[in-house]
Amino acid sequence: MRLQLVTWSDVEQYLKQSSGIIIPIGSTEQHGPNGLVGTDALTAELIAQGVGEKTGALVAPTIAVGMAQHHLAFPGSMTLRPSTLIAVVRDNIQSLMRHGFTRFFFVNGHGGNIATVTAAFSEIYAEHSLQRGGNAPSVKCKLRNWWEGPGVKTLSKELYGNQEGSHATPSEVSLTFFMYPHTEKHVAMEPEVAPNGTFADADDYRRNFPDGRIGSNPNLSTAAHGKRFYDVAVEEVARDYLAFTAT
Repeated sequence: MRLQLVTWSDVEQYLKQSSGIIIPIGSTEQHGPNGLVGTDALTAELIAQGVGEKTGALVAPTIAVGMAQHHLAFPGSMTLRPSTLIAVVRDNIQSLMRHGFTRFFFVNGHGGNIATVTAAFSEIYAEHSLQRGGNAPSVKCKLRNWWEGPGVKTLSKELYGNQEGSHATPSEVSLTFFMYPHTEKHVAMEPEVAPNGTFADADDYRRNFPDGRIGSNPNLSTAAHGKRFYDVAVEEVARDYLAFTAT
C-alpha cells in the first residue's frame, strides 16, 4: 500500500496490525551518459513498492533528493546538505512516530546517503533516550541498500563480471530501463569501462570522472536484466523487512 493512496482511516486500521513502514530514499543526480538523473530515487521507489505489495507493508513517499554534492558539476544534479537531509529524515520519522509507527525501514538507492541517514537515526535514538521514559515503545530504524543482497551481487557478477563498478552501474541503469523501456539507449563511451578512484567536491569528481561513471560499463544494461534484478531484490529486501519488523 502506498501512503498517498490510502485514507487516514486506512492508516489507523493498518496500525492495529503493524507498526512498520517502508520509506524509499534515493537521489537526483547524474548517472553517466545513458543513465537517468532520477535513477537512485526511481530504483528505491520501485523496489520499495514491490516489497510493500509482497508483504502488505505501507510505503511512504519517496525522499527523492539526497546527499549528492559531489555530482553538482553535472547539469540536473541536486543535493541536500548533510544537515538538511538529517532534518528531513528526522521530521519524516517523527511525523510517523506520532501516529504509532515504531519500525522505519528505509530502502536506499544511493550510497552517498548512507553516512547522513545513519547519523539521522542516531539523532532519533538520542532524542528518544533523552526525552522519553523507560516504558516508551522502542523505535528502530534500518537502512537497506537494495544492491547489497547476496542474490543481487551474484546476478551482477554473472551478467557484468568486473564491469559493474560503483556509479552509473549497469544493474541500476537496467532497473530504470525495466521501469521505463522507452529510455533504453546505448551510446559511445570512452573508455568502455570507466576508471575507479576517489573524489572530494563536485569539481574534483568531474575532473576525475568526466562522463560521470565510476568503474562501470552501463552499455551492458538492458530492460530484461532490470526485470531480473527487480525480482531478486524484492525477494531479498522483503525477507529483511519482515525480519526487521519482527524484532
